[in-house]
Amino acid sequence: MWERVIPIRQEWRDAGHCTAPADRATAEHAITGIYRRQGRRAPRFDWVESPSRALGRIQGLPTHDTLRQWVRPRRPAGRPPLAGDIAAGLSRLRSSLEDAHHIDAAPPASPHRKAGKPWPALPAPDALDAGVPVREVLRQGVRVALEASLAQGFTWRVRAVLAAHGPLPVGWYGQQDSSWIAYYDVLRRLGLVRYARSDEEQLDEWAALARSSGWWWPGEDVCVMVERPATLLTEPVPGTWHDEVRLRRGSRPAVEYRDGWTPMLT
Repeated sequence: MWERVIPIRQEWRDAGHCTAPADRATAEHAITGIYRRQGRRAPRFDWVESPSRALGRIQGLPTHDTLRQWVRPRRPAGRPPLAGDIAAGLSRLRSSLEDAHHIDAAPPASPHRKAGKPWPALPAPDALDAGVPVREVLRQGVRVALEASLAQGFTWRVRAVLAAHGPLPVGWYGQQDSSWIAYYDVLRRLGLVRYARSDEEQLDEWAALARSSGWWWPGEDVCVMVERPATLLTEPVPGTWHDEVRLRRGSRPAVEYRDGWTPMLT
């Protein structure tokens, strides 16, 4: 089974590190679907060549602090911001995907796990031999591994550069959102789960977006979209089991966007 997982994980890691120009038509179609699920009409799309260039276009959009006001007992008047509705809808989707029936929903007890303790972190073949549930092996070997390569290895570092200018509005990361999408996609493609049709349609929208575009910030009428990087250089992370990578270290910038912006990463 694990031999089938590796190329799918690689496919999604490649999507997360893709430096080809964005497939704008596919990205706009997917985001239009996301807007419509929240009762909004299709936005106008404002494409920029780097997250830095987006900063001037996203001023006034809600931050995380803004959205937290809508989960307090005394909520603001009016309709919640679109970003809050998208976040809530995405949370419901991921919960529904997580709750879908899996073939190993009731795995046998493992001699390597004490009650209440987390499953051991092992190379995938060893984990399977030790009785770790397939679903947990896939979580570690796909979702957690891709989070290390894409979120920790790229997104959070670039985002920290932008956040030095002040709190950032709530947005999503397109290709770098691939880690959670890949996990649910692997389960589906291996035949280990069956999702509800509506959940599958939404997963396909987010998957299409991850395969076609960079970061994006949704406003009520305008959605700011960022092109994928022009250069993204990586190197293996020593001592890892699941082909994790990090941004390459050296004199040459590891990340450069199409307008020439190179974030000063620390």
